[in-house]
Amino acid sequence: MARKRRPRGWLWRIIAALVLMAGVAALWLWWDIQHWTPQEAAFPDQGAVVTSQTGPADFRTLSAIGADFVYLEASTGAGHRDSRFTANYAAAREAGLQVGAIHRFDPCVLADGQSANFATMVPREKALLPSAIALTRLADTCPKRVSDAAIESELMTLINQIEHHTGKPVILKITPEFEDHYAISAKLERNLWVQQTRFAPSYAVRPWLLWSANAHLQTAAAEEPLEWVVVQP
Repeated sequence: MARKRRPRGWLWRIIAALVLMAGVAALWLWWDIQHWTPQEAAFPDQGAVVTSQTGPADFRTLSAIGADFVYLEASTGAGHRDSRFTANYAAAREAGLQVGAIHRFDPCVLADGQSANFATMVPREKALLPSAIALTRLADTCPKRVSDAAIESELMTLINQIEHHTGKPVILKITPEFEDHYAISAKLERNLWVQQTRFAPSYAVRPWLLWSANAHLQTAAAEEPLEWVVVQP
């Protein structure tokens, strides 16, 4: 019986080289994603999102690395408030940044409590950017069943109440999962904020105003990664 031929040395060297090249490419991609932002020539207005998960942020450094504005998480549902919002708001304004507020919509809770929670945190100031409502949570996690029609109704009520408080139309910050389930971008005529790292997404049926282009940007402005945002020119 003929013996099996052992792989030649050159074949092993090629395989090792390919594995090494793949490792280097993966490492470069990982580094690039953490540091990539869209070119200013294409998107002159750029900024960031700062939340409680971000930790302490240096807003002067944020301005120095190219941010023109910052959106601060203010409230979630009817009960949670970002304890850093007031201090972050003052620091961001002092650093010369435009500031907007974000409320995270809870489909399990009525709009009245949510708008009251938001109004407690966010001041009525003309200089404030249009507020954003983050649509991330689906109703399938609610303790009691909530119909799609009820969610749309409560969301519209919340939009009207926040707009009455701020005096400006809100922006709907929609995740792909929320849009896929509720198709909100086709139903509510408000400016849209979409998200997808590196490549502009197309899941909304209407053109977007804001794009979270990198959800994990490493900067000198904060110890934790920031969400980097650009404005449609």
